[in-house]
Formats: sequence, structure tokens, C-alpha cells
Amino acid sequence: MITKLNRLGLGTLLLAAVVGLSGMVTADELTANEKEKLAAVLDAQPDSVKARYEFRHPMETLAFLGIKPGMTVADTLAGSYYSNILLPYLGDNGKLIGVSYALDHRALDYGDNAERMERFRNWPATYIEEATDWRGDGKTAVGAFLFGAMPEDVKGTVDAFLLFRAMHHLNKYEDRIGTRSKAFAEIYAALKPGGIVGIVQHRAPADADEEWAKGFNGYIKQAPLIENMRAAGFEFLGASEINANPKDQPGEGDYVWRLLPRLAGSDDDPERRARMEAIGESDRMTLKFRKPE
Repeated sequence: MITKLNRLGLGTLLLAAVVGLSGMVTADELTANEKEKLAAVLDAQPDSVKARYEFRHPMETLAFLGIKPGMTVADTLAGSYYSNILLPYLGDNGKLIGVSYALDHRALDYGDNAERMERFRNWPATYIEEATDWRGDGKTAVGAFLFGAMPEDVKGTVDAFLLFRAMHHLNKYEDRIGTRSKAFAEIYAALKPGGIVGIVQHRAPADADEEWAKGFNGYIKQAPLIENMRAAGFEFLGASEINANPKDQPGEGDYVWRLLPRLAGSDDDPERRARMEAIGESDRMTLKFRKPE
């Protein structure tokens, strides 16, 4: 039995186990050549990025979601980590669009900090400049926009819309200004018919307190998120446990940033730091949806 577990891998077994819960679980959709290209891109990343592969599983995640060279991919809360993987992988015929939150959303985050708000207002131009530099000698097209200000020419052009560790931010202000529902409507409009939404998100225990799991602590619940996506018109294709971490068992009072890579609250507490490092990064759901064709 141990040999079989080692051969199949825990993620594969857990993925098979959720078939009954999630409907159709989408299998790895990459060809051998696509996997080879992605593996080469991942191998070329710096050691600081590779150190996170143990917890972020970019090969398995992108394969599960069916992200392929030549696609137009929108990446929510885009930053250097996945951009430096996606840009060379999507290639000269692909496009990467960075996406961040709406101005009214960030106004709630930043309060009266006018300087921070002004920097954020300029984020699309800053991201395009940085990502153009990150792509090096490649020709992958680069774009960016904020939710609430999606350009008309983006509508109906996106093959895949990624929300990696970004949903808690959209969720936390839903009851105040509708951040989640507004973003879902824009994502739906941006996608081509049949386009994919890929979500990787810090997962709250199913029995967690509703207020605690609202998003402000980084964690949200899986089942309500699936229902929210369905209500927005998306088809649920399936779930994978490739980014699960059973060592992460958060309770009330815990927040996701206590864990790697932030280790918030551990600067002056070596014992706490060791406990958090032993957990690793957060337990995460990995979900796949589709805009109907």
C-alpha cells in the first residue's frame, strides 16, 4: 500500500476522492510537449521561487487548469511570482493581463492614505512596465487593468482567468460594496465562451465561524465559494487537493499571514517561528470553473 501511495501521490488520490463531491474532476490537460516547456520554465526560476514549489505546485496547478502556451491569461493580484512563470510559458503568441482590485475596494483598505491610493491608481501602467521587463527577450503581450475599469477590448478575449490567493480580498467587502459579485460579472464578460476560471485560495474549515471566515483573516470557505461562482453563471468543473496542507488547521484568532512566507508575529518569538515553519504554507482549495459555451 505504501508503494502504491508513493507511486500515485497523495494529491492524485485525494483528487480521485472528491469526484463524488465536485462532479466532473478535470484531468491534467497538457500534452507532453507543453509539460516539457513548463518544466523548463520552472527549472529556470531562481531558488527563492523554487523554494515555494513544495507548497504552490505550479506544474500540477497549471496542468490541472489547462493553461497552455499561446493563451490569453488574466492573473488577479498579479505579481512577480507567477508572472515570471507565465510570461515565458505563454510564449510569443500568448498574452498575460495583470488584474487588481477596484479603486473603491482599495479605498476601504487604504483609508486616508492618499499617497498609497495614488500609487495604486497607477498600478496598471506600473505592472505593464515591470512585466515587460520580466519577459526579457520574449514577445508575450502584456496588459493590465483594475476591476471596475476593464477595457472594452478585453471583453470576450480571455482564455483563462486566474485568482490565486486573491478571493479573500474580493469576499471581505462583498456585503459593503459588492466586490465579489462585481468582479465575477467582469470575469464572465472578459472570458471567451468556454473560458476557464482557476481559483487557488486559503481554505477555512467548513465549520469555522462565519465572520472569521469572511476573508479578513485570509481564509474563506470552499462550499459557499463554489455556490457563489455557480450563481454568477459559471459551470463548476471540479476540485483538486494538489495544494492542500492538512498541517494547517486554523482556528479563531489565526490569520494566514502567520505562516510562510510572511511568518507575521514571529520576529521576536523563535519557538512560534519554528512551529509556523513546520506547518509550511496554508491549506488551499484548487477549483476549476468554465464560462458556458
